[in-house]
Amino acid sequence: MVKNEQNTLLRKKRGLSLNDIIMLPVRHLQQATGSLGDLWRTPMASLMTIFVLGISLTLPATLHLFTKNAQQVSSNWDSAAQISVFLKLSVSDKNAQNLVKRIQLYPEVKSVRYISANDALNEFKKLSGFGKALSYLDDNPLPATLLVTPSKRHSQPTAAKVLLEKLEQERGVAQGKLDLEWLTRLEAIMVLIQDIVTALAILLSLSVVLIIGNTIRLAILNQRDAIAVMKMVGATDAFIQRPFLYTGFWYGVFGGLLAAVTVTILGNYLDYAIVDLAQLYQSQFSLQSLDFSETVFLLITAISLGLIGSYISVYQNIKAIEPSAE
Repeated sequence: MVKNEQNTLLRKKRGLSLNDIIMLPVRHLQQATGSLGDLWRTPMASLMTIFVLGISLTLPATLHLFTKNAQQVSSNWDSAAQISVFLKLSVSDKNAQNLVKRIQLYPEVKSVRYISANDALNEFKKLSGFGKALSYLDDNPLPATLLVTPSKRHSQPTAAKVLLEKLEQERGVAQGKLDLEWLTRLEAIMVLIQDIVTALAILLSLSVVLIIGNTIRLAILNQRDAIAVMKMVGATDAFIQRPFLYTGFWYGVFGGLLAAVTVTILGNYLDYAIVDLAQLYQSQFSLQSLDFSETVFLLITAISLGLIGSYISVYQNIKAIEPSAE
């Protein structure tokens, strides 16, 4: 077996033949299978590394899941923004109706509701509890009001503020009011959460790279003598590095699968509590899990981290191992 491997390495040193090129995918498959067997022969160490990788990726993936669901809920809140336009007391009902027709032609406006001064006073009497006192007033102090609902595209805080300024320029409008504060705070909170998830993902990714790199380094040191012998008979660094790179690849595959399964289990577990809470508010909200593209991205990220960690380790350590001159 050793003699055959030495002959193969000597042929590699002289140059690749057509047969070698054809057999290259087979050798890659053999080395990938062999590195998977090395993981099987050290189950405890391999499982610990896989669990660390999986748990490190589970946390940012779970936070991303909640962020995605929070954005879904907040998008419905954003579209419910409404502008209150108060007309001047001198505006007649006919002029107010003409103003409603003009505003309905705005491309930024979804709908307009007109509340006359008398309707506003009657509603205020019911809600305030001062109905008898207000009946002694000679004149109606409340103006007619327009409730303007922006279109979905213009319901965001910045666009809604621009629409408010446009409405206030209309003749007969005293002032407009838009409660931008809660929308702005909501938008700032969502941006903050996204930044936290991104920063946490970067930090945990760096820790994954370091952990896998250290694991591969220990594996290289354990095979230091065998690597020196392989170099002595003509093995290239690339040939020696390949099994360790496949080891990092397998760590990424299994760690990514573990993270995907864990996020799915956590999502299903928390979904029951969220559904019960939503029913108390007469809502049918249900927690969305990771879709197929997000799961694939999670696996690709895990594999990439595994390959990066293993490549950094083998590049630094295998090059430093040289056969003894004795």
